[in-house]
Amino acid sequence: MIRALWTASTGMTAQALKLDVIANNIANVNTTGFKRVRAHFEDLMYQIVRTPGADASAAGTQVPTGIQVGMGVQTAGTEFLFSEGNLKQTGNPLDLAIQGRGFFEILLPNGETAYTRAGSFTLDAQGRIVTQDGDVLQPGLVVPPDALAVHVARDGTVSVEQPGGVQSVIGRIQLVDFLNPAGLKAIGGGLFQATNASGEPIVGNPNENGFGAIAQGMLETSNVNVVEEMVDMIASQRAYEMNAKAIQAADEMLQAAGNIRR
Repeated sequence: MIRALWTASTGMTAQALKLDVIANNIANVNTTGFKRVRAHFEDLMYQIVRTPGADASAAGTQVPTGIQVGMGVQTAGTEFLFSEGNLKQTGNPLDLAIQGRGFFEILLPNGETAYTRAGSFTLDAQGRIVTQDGDVLQPGLVVPPDALAVHVARDGTVSVEQPGGVQSVIGRIQLVDFLNPAGLKAIGGGLFQATNASGEPIVGNPNENGFGAIAQGMLETSNVNVVEEMVDMIASQRAYEMNAKAIQAADEMLQAAGNIRR
C-alpha cells in the first residue's frame, strides 16, 4: 500500500507536466511558426517478487509469468513536432513562409546562430532584413534606400525594383535543415539552436534538393490543433484524478490496517 502511494504520485507528477505542455501549446495557438510539443512517458523500474521462468518445483516445472510490480511512470522527454502549419496570406512583402522542409538562419546579437520557421521579417535602419526582435537574417541582405518594391522568388532570390524600372538582384536567401529537427534546443522567440542530437546544420537553396520553397507575402501559422489539445487536456485531467483516487484508496486501506490492532 505504501508502494501504491508512491506509484500514484508519479502518475500525478507526469500528468501535471503533460498539462504544462498542453497549456503551452494552447497559449501559442496564434504564434507564427510555432511547433506543438508532445510529452513522452515511460514506466519506471519493476520490483521482481517472482522471476518469470523460475523453478517452481523439484520436478522441473517453471513459473509461467512470475510477479513483477511496477513502480510508476516518469517523463522520457518532450518532442517538438515539426509538421507544417497552414499558410496565411498577409500581403506584406517581407512576410516569408517555407513550403516544405527547412529553417531560416538568424544571427543573434551575441554572435551565435539560431534557426526559425517564423518568417515575419522587416527592415532595420540600415536596410537589413531582420526579425521582429532585430536579429539579422542570414546571409545578410541589404535593401537599397531607393527600393520601390522587394520581390522574393520561390528559390529565395531577392530582387528590388528601383526608380526607372530598374530590377536589381541583391542576394539569395538560404535555408538550413537537420537530420533530427526534434533534437533542436528551443530558446524562445520562435528560435532554435543546433545540438548534438539535431546534428550539424545542412545548408541549401530553397526549392532545391528537398528544401522547401519560399512563399512571399505569407506566414506559416502554428501547427497546434485546438480540438486535439482540448481532448488531451481532458484525458490528462481525468488521469490525474484517477491517480489521486488511487492515493486516497491506498490511504484508506492503510487506515483500515492500522485499525485492526485497536
